[in-house]
Amino acid sequence: MEPKKEAEPEQKSSIATEAKQQAEKLLAEMQKLHLPKISMSGHDWHHDLQALQHWFLGQSAPWPEKWPERVLAFFSRITRRGWVTLAGSLFAAALLVGVIVAGSWSEPVVQQRASYNADTAIYYQLKPGLSAREIADELVAKGVLRSKADFWWQARMKGKAADFMTGTYALKPNMSADEVIALFTSGDTTRVKFTIPEGFGVKEIAKRLADEGIVDEQEFLAKAKHFAPYDYIEKKGEARYYAEGFLFPDTYTLDSDIDADHILKMMARDFDQRLTPELRSRAEEVHLSIFDLVTLASLVEKECRYPEDRAIVAQVFFKRLKVGMPLQTDTTLQYLMAGPKEDVSLEDTKIDSPYNTYQHDGLPPGPIASPGMASIKAVLYPADTDYLYFVADRQGHNHYATNYQDHMANVHQYR
Repeated sequence: MEPKKEAEPEQKSSIATEAKQQAEKLLAEMQKLHLPKISMSGHDWHHDLQALQHWFLGQSAPWPEKWPERVLAFFSRITRRGWVTLAGSLFAAALLVGVIVAGSWSEPVVQQRASYNADTAIYYQLKPGLSAREIADELVAKGVLRSKADFWWQARMKGKAADFMTGTYALKPNMSADEVIALFTSGDTTRVKFTIPEGFGVKEIAKRLADEGIVDEQEFLAKAKHFAPYDYIEKKGEARYYAEGFLFPDTYTLDSDIDADHILKMMARDFDQRLTPELRSRAEEVHLSIFDLVTLASLVEKECRYPEDRAIVAQVFFKRLKVGMPLQTDTTLQYLMAGPKEDVSLEDTKIDSPYNTYQHDGLPPGPIASPGMASIKAVLYPADTDYLYFVADRQGHNHYATNYQDHMANVHQYR
């Protein structure tokens, strides 16, 4: 006997939509029934029924006024024919609730963060005005809840959502509805803090933020691709991410708006503020655009493990550009690879990409990482030497040469 096949996501979504449509039709039919009208405080049963319809469908509507008194008054005036009608109405209402619940929660549960361990914090900002359904959808998408139904039932039907306190909460994967609701009603909020080291690229930033439960990695990458809030960020079609290099490496604290858009704006604003008028003026003096300054600084950042090397490596790059020599920096090849590689191969230097500075003269299409201020200043104030070559030993110290023969001797000695 073949196992029962699970409905496709598209089919389940269609079922849910159809169920909601049927629910609305049932309520419309109930409104057509000849129920006795009882006017109290200017209202009647049909008005209450409409309010109940909006309430069941998760729309904003107050609970009918003086509900208990009006129900008693209603029953006292029902005739035998009315009881038959009411029985049909109650059956329709019961069927309605069943259809709504079944249709609303038939969508497949998708846990985007299922790979997280039990100790991983998943930050969630509970904003004012969110319905229980919207909160449940977001918590399931984040991997906090396995089921929307239990949370919705307690928050909406039992009225616990009225006690929710807005703010940022540190949640865990696969929590129960009781645990989440207890936290939301306790008001035990938190502040989100994260650190981005110098030399991190957009991909590393996205992964760091995702690993800390702050944003979705793929969403952050998608938004960073065309993120260019300042005029000096050139929108080159060949660039992997417009935001690359312009998200300043720093420690950040979030009090609100924990999302990719807010974080991108905050990090870019930090960079812009740190680029003082004096630094911008110096860039003009050495005939560098802000974009080229950051691009060169990102190469220096990735090439130098020690502070004393930054200004010298910057000078080497400037000299190579001046004499028309390819930059030939391994860091641009590393940028193209899925992961770090201690030694690039001859085959790697043949990678077909505008970022490959072995195959293309001049600067790559854009920065390859977020440089710190030390690397930016090294480009603005490079060392005064005649070096044209350098190679790093296994400890990361650079060894320099003015000619190719001496450079190859360094390569054999230190690599």
